[in-house]
Amino acid sequence: MEDLSLHILDIAENSITAGADRIKIRIVEDIKKNLLLIEISDNGRGMDSEMLEHASDPFYTTRTTRRVGMGIPLLAQAARESMGDIDIKTEKGKGTTVTATFRYDHIDRKPLGDIAQTMAVLIASNPDIDFIFEHEKNGRTYTLDTSEIKKELDGVPVTTPEVIKIIKDDISTWLNSTGNMIE
Repeated sequence: MEDLSLHILDIAENSITAGADRIKIRIVEDIKKNLLLIEISDNGRGMDSEMLEHASDPFYTTRTTRRVGMGIPLLAQAARESMGDIDIKTEKGKGTTVTATFRYDHIDRKPLGDIAQTMAVLIASNPDIDFIFEHEKNGRTYTLDTSEIKKELDGVPVTTPEVIKIIKDDISTWLNSTGNMIE
């Protein structure tokens, strides 16, 4: 995968497949600590010990439509290529949290990519799922919670093209406003 936003999309789709109705995507860019952290947590089915043991094996999958499961193994590879790592916490019936860390300034760290587009695709494709997107950078935090947005929309579907555009533009504005700030 070319950028980290595609890894986020893939892991979030795993959460959807696992029956999650609430998915939190958290990104922390801590330049002072030379750290990029990506965390995707859900309230899906979780994994049993056997599934967790095989989660990083690309030739193991619970899907019946294909014989390989590349999401977690590819994210783990991307993290390790930039002197980072991956951690998976899961509890059967409670959900899963996948946390990937990267050395921020490592030459092999993939770019973050189009996070706004990734979130727009997830939200537009899954109106019954609540997404929380949190991005921390330079001591500032942005949070988007679709459950709150849905309340404000008062019956207007979150999948309405105008709503998706507003969400995407809001995330893009935030990301662009933090791009060159260093404290």
